[in-house]
Amino acid sequence: MAQPVPPSTALVSQRDDEALVTGEAVALDVRPAGVILRGAGTLIDWALSLALFLLAAFAVMTIAGSRLDPALATALTTASLVFAIVVVPTVVETATGGRSLGKLAIGARIVRDDGGAIQLRHAFIRALVGVFEIYMTFGGLAAMTGLLNAKAKRLGDMIAGTYSQMERVPAYDQPVYGVPLPLTEWARIVDVAKMPDPLSRRIAQFLAQASKLTPETRVRLAADLAQEASPYVSPLPRVPAEMFLAGVIAMRRDREYAALMIEREHMLRLAPALTGLPHGFPER
Repeated sequence: MAQPVPPSTALVSQRDDEALVTGEAVALDVRPAGVILRGAGTLIDWALSLALFLLAAFAVMTIAGSRLDPALATALTTASLVFAIVVVPTVVETATGGRSLGKLAIGARIVRDDGGAIQLRHAFIRALVGVFEIYMTFGGLAAMTGLLNAKAKRLGDMIAGTYSQMERVPAYDQPVYGVPLPLTEWARIVDVAKMPDPLSRRIAQFLAQASKLTPETRVRLAADLAQEASPYVSPLPRVPAEMFLAGVIAMRRDREYAALMIEREHMLRLAPALTGLPHGFPER
């Protein structure tokens, strides 16, 4: 016999192995940045690093001039290169919580595999490995690694335990459904009383996630929720449990909206009396 599913876990659907799950067993809907977007952001950061290196090298040569020893000039040039492609990216990502100008342009941020903000060691590992996989191979190794990884991770991300997470996502407008067609006649005579708020939320969550559940779980949860909601509905239609729940939620939403509109009209009629001064007293 199947064991009953607690309400707190009844609406948890099957998740992909790559989903981000918090310590409370809540799966977060986050989207990693793709290889193309990451490449575009890397090109911006690469151009800035190159400009910074050229500026530092030009400053060294301008200040020292021809009096600089060749060995010292080589050492300063190497130091400028390390500063531009390792030190600066590390400091920027650490100070901004995984962001840089290129990542801001594409709307992404570097985070840990558990979704937390990166620290100095994560940024340093990524910058150090990036010298080899981005600069020495002209991004070829990073692109190849990203294409073979589900989260488009490059080699530095794999070693540091990070990935690029999209933060600029399009707004989602949740669709609003009306009463199902088989329940049109039922909707004209039905009386749906006010249900407890926890039950209403569970029904709404179930209808929003029903397509992601397995068929057996979907039928079982619909039957359980319909049984809990049936004392508040009269008469009960002879339809599947999920259709019944959709009709109940639609009826409650429409009637609560109509009640709010009526209340709003009453408040508008009372506005002159509530805000005006008595006996035509002038406003000063």
